[in-house]
Amino acid sequence: MSTKLSLQSVAKAFGTNQVLRDVSLDINTGEVVSFIGASGSGKTTLLRCINLLETLDSGSILLDEKDITAVGLDANPVRRRIGIVFQSFNLFPHMSIRRNITLALTEVLKKSADEANETASSLLARLGLADKIDSYPDRLSGGQQQRVAIARALALNPEVLLLDEITSALDPELVGEVLDVVRELKGSGITLLLATHEMGFAREISDRVCFLADGTVAEVGPPSQLLSSPTDARTQQFLQRVINAGRLRG
Repeated sequence: MSTKLSLQSVAKAFGTNQVLRDVSLDINTGEVVSFIGASGSGKTTLLRCINLLETLDSGSILLDEKDITAVGLDANPVRRRIGIVFQSFNLFPHMSIRRNITLALTEVLKKSADEANETASSLLARLGLADKIDSYPDRLSGGQQQRVAIARALALNPEVLLLDEITSALDPELVGEVLDVVRELKGSGITLLLATHEMGFAREISDRVCFLADGTVAEVGPPSQLLSSPTDARTQQFLQRVINAGRLRG
């Protein structure tokens, strides 16, 4: 299996706060990797660095063996290959669902309106939202808005999709419908990276789980191993807190 992404000694600080200090990890094509860890452990920052929304202080990120963090590199072609879905949806409130999805297709990829509409209609049907195509975001539930955000990211046909805590802003009863979409994406060939607090889902969906602590990769392994018998003391302590909170069955 080929390496799709290679994180090499990635470091990022905000002022005196060293969020990422030495993150190194290879991710295979089509692999599903979940990043877990306490709030502030660097999960979101790492995804933003991969999508080039943040500039690295040191280290590098390779996509298909090409350094995408090289100085002077145009980020836009990279972002067409690496999609990201945010926890707060980030839909354009003044645009219909149709236009939210077709905007990048017509303005960035220069597709015709008919082709963009066909893509939007197909994706929304796939995600159970065909009847919402001409609605506006404020007429949709949180779960529906998040599915639209996923559809918008998928419209560009990315090779890698980053999912940043995509259920954290949702009411509990809406979480399942969004996670169903991620289940469908697994095995589609797309490489999925998730920052998540949904431990049970991470165990179900992931090929590997990566535990971040103190700005670095403390432990990484198959979910059956890492979430059941972790070897790093920090992972053990974190998972014990999760189990005590009832968020993962031991």
